[in-house]
Amino acid sequence: MVSDRSPKRSTSSSGLLVSIVVPAYNEASHLYESLETLCDHLLDAGFDWEVIVVDDGSGDDTGEEARRFAMGHDRVSVVEHITNLGLGQALKTGFKASRGEYVVTFDADLSYSPEHVDQLVSTIDTTGAKVVVASPYMEGGSVEGVPRLRAFLSKVANRILSTLSLSHVSTTTGMVRAYDARFIKRLTLKSVDNQLNAEIIYKTSLLRERVVEIPAHLRWTRDEEDTKKRRGSFSIIRTTLDFLFSGFIFRPFMFFILPGAVFLLVAVYALGWATAHVITAIPDQTGPINNMISDAAAAAFSASPHTFVIGGVALIFATQLISLGIVSAQSKRYFEELWYQGNEVSNRVIDVESEITSSDVFP
Repeated sequence: MVSDRSPKRSTSSSGLLVSIVVPAYNEASHLYESLETLCDHLLDAGFDWEVIVVDDGSGDDTGEEARRFAMGHDRVSVVEHITNLGLGQALKTGFKASRGEYVVTFDADLSYSPEHVDQLVSTIDTTGAKVVVASPYMEGGSVEGVPRLRAFLSKVANRILSTLSLSHVSTTTGMVRAYDARFIKRLTLKSVDNQLNAEIIYKTSLLRERVVEIPAHLRWTRDEEDTKKRRGSFSIIRTTLDFLFSGFIFRPFMFFILPGAVFLLVAVYALGWATAHVITAIPDQTGPINNMISDAAAAAFSASPHTFVIGGVALIFATQLISLGIVSAQSKRYFEELWYQGNEVSNRVIDVESEITSSDVFP
C-alpha cells in the first residue's frame, strides 16, 4: 500500500474533526463523570470533535448513563451492543460509526488523563503516522496505582511482543491511540477481543505504515471496590493468555521452534550420554562385532534405562515441534501475502463504490 506520509493540516484548523471512541463495559459507576471531564476538556481543544460511546452489552446501567449524558450534549452519541461482544468488536463498531479524519480510542475510566487526546491528535497530524500509541512503558512514560505484579507482567509481556512483532512499539497492547480514520476503516481486522490492539500493530507493520509512540502516564485512581472489579475483569491469567495469543499472531513458529530446540538439547545430551556409555562398554564384550555392539547397548540400557527413554521421547518431540515451526513459518508467509493482496482488493472495491456513489451517474 502506498501512503501519503505528508503531515495534514494543523490541529488549530477549525475544519479538522476528531472522533473520540469510548468503549464501555460495566462502567456505570463513573461513566457520567468521566464523560463530563472529557468533554469539558475538549471544549478548549483546537479542533472540532465528537464522542462516540460504545456500550458493549453491559450488565449494569452503563447504557442508561451514556444516554443520559448524550441527551444534554449534541456532540456525544451512543452505540449499544445487545450482548457483550468484546473490546475488539466495540472498537470496530466505534470505527465504523466515526465521522472524523482521526479516530482516538480512549478508556471510559480516564486511566489516561484527557490531555493525552491533544497529544495524540497533535502527533498524528504533524507526523503523518497511521497509528499513534500512548505508551506508559516507553522512555518518559510512567505507571501509577497499578498492582506491582500486573504492572511487571504487562511490561515484560509488551517487551516480548515488541521483539516478536519487530515493530519496536513498547506498548503493543495499549488501547489509548490515535488512528488515521481512512486507514483504520480500510484495515481488515478479525479479532473481537483484547487481541485487536496487537493485531492492528501487526497488520500496520505488514503494510509498512508508520506507527509512532508518545510517552503517557497510566494512572489507576479508583477506590478499593472498583479496583477489585478491575482485577476480576482483567485477571492476570487472562491477560497473560491474551499476551501469549498476540505473540502467537506475530511469530507463530517461535512457539514451536523454541520448545523444539529445548527438547532437541535434552535429546542430544541424553542420547549422547547413552552413546558414550555404549562405546565405553564395547571393549568388555566378546564375540562378533555386531553382538559386541548389541551387548554393549544392552548393558548401557540396563545401567540407565531412563536415559534412553528420555532421549528418545525428547527427540520425537523435538522433531515434531521443529517440523511444525517450519510449516507455521511457511503458512504465515502465505497468510501475509494473501492478506496483503486481499486488503488491496478490498480497498479498491471501496474506492470504486465511493466513486460511483459520489458521481452524477444516478440522479
